[in-house]
Amino acid sequence: MTAAGRGTSRLRVLVVEDQPEVRAVLRTLVETFGAEVREAESAERALGVLAQWVPHVLIVDIEMGAVSGLALLVSVREHHPRVRTLVVTGFGTIERAVEAMRHGAANFLTKPFDHAEILEEVARVGEEALVAERVHKLRPGTGPRLIAEDPQMATVLELIQHLAPTQVPVLIRGESGTGKELVARALHQQSLNSALPFLAVNSAALPDSLLEAELFGHKKGAFTGADRDREGIFAEARGGTVFLDEIALMPLSFQGKLMRVLQERTVTPLGSATARAVKFRLIVATNRSLRECIAEGTFREDLYYRICVAAIDVPPLRERPADILPLALHFLATYSREMRLGRTPSLSATARSALVRHRWPGNVRELENAMQRALVHCRSGDISVDHLSLGDEGESREGGVPEDLSYEAGKQKVLETYQRQVIDRALRASNGNITRAAAMCGLTRAAFQRLMRRLDRDPSQQ
Repeated sequence: MTAAGRGTSRLRVLVVEDQPEVRAVLRTLVETFGAEVREAESAERALGVLAQWVPHVLIVDIEMGAVSGLALLVSVREHHPRVRTLVVTGFGTIERAVEAMRHGAANFLTKPFDHAEILEEVARVGEEALVAERVHKLRPGTGPRLIAEDPQMATVLELIQHLAPTQVPVLIRGESGTGKELVARALHQQSLNSALPFLAVNSAALPDSLLEAELFGHKKGAFTGADRDREGIFAEARGGTVFLDEIALMPLSFQGKLMRVLQERTVTPLGSATARAVKFRLIVATNRSLRECIAEGTFREDLYYRICVAAIDVPPLRERPADILPLALHFLATYSREMRLGRTPSLSATARSALVRHRWPGNVRELENAMQRALVHCRSGDISVDHLSLGDEGESREGGVPEDLSYEAGKQKVLETYQRQVIDRALRASNGNITRAAAMCGLTRAAFQRLMRRLDRDPSQQ
């Protein structure tokens, strides 16, 4: 299917490249199939763009000024997990490819790049991103389903049931991707005010001034672009729930303003001198220890005691293995419907085993992405281990190597695992074209073929 035939006219793409001529070429290429494209000449500038405009696809060079493309990848993966990233660079080595993909890159392309290949890759990952966006926007009447079948989640469910009918602030703690927002939504859905709004804000995604405008509202003309009066989140809640995610990363200067709102239950919109009363139930979430943040001087102790009236700790996915397969099957069914596949592929026995063995450092969010990726790569039949692209087949339950291996043997095993993952990704991205796959990895065709033979990879199976 051609790029233009994939509905990419709704696609948003951000090009981050410090060479103006390369940036212009990439923009012109992507605009040929109707996508909305914006540019940034540095990682620092890209972070500014991302604070106000989130793309579906990020095209980024690794080697740039003070902040590298890899540092940008880390930030995007943390704050905008649904954004797909393509790395374009002149430094095409397997080591670079492995590092970029470990930080969330969907593929690794080398300069000078093939124009048709760029378009194909943007269309491919863009299609994945658009599907993810549609699923994220699905908000049934009862909200997204909180799947919690593992005994480790029993305490979480009990606390939700106990705290939901109250109006006390709740602090939800857990690693990134564990489903803290789903817990917040479950609290709201089981509350006495479930018919009222549930409004979520990522505290880390917006700079101080925009965060204040988002939460407090603003008057027309309060700042550039404020062309009308706007109510803030606290006012829009009207007795419902306000969920502030990543509260630990909220600017210290803003924490004092939030403290006053919680004390006085009034807000003053930007550009106004008049305070207005607000009513809401506050739920916050963090993936960091707030006590450590207090010790570091990055979080106010008085705010901590104000928001931590009750706390819910969400276990990481690796500690709730009985949830892995139910979650995987749920995501497969959801994405199969969205992609209109007509059927939901089954998980092979080896795929199920690999899912349970995997350590899931990205938790439920990583599992969701793995299921979506598997559906894209699975042409027919069951989903196999290769379709999952977990990169740790054969590793121990702890995610490392068997203890009886020597240092050299262990190092070689880890290297081969990464090489196998990179080769498989390149073969899938190139539809089995060895020449293109070799170019993606910065290798000659002969060197790529030797590596394939040594690692027993078959392009027809990708």
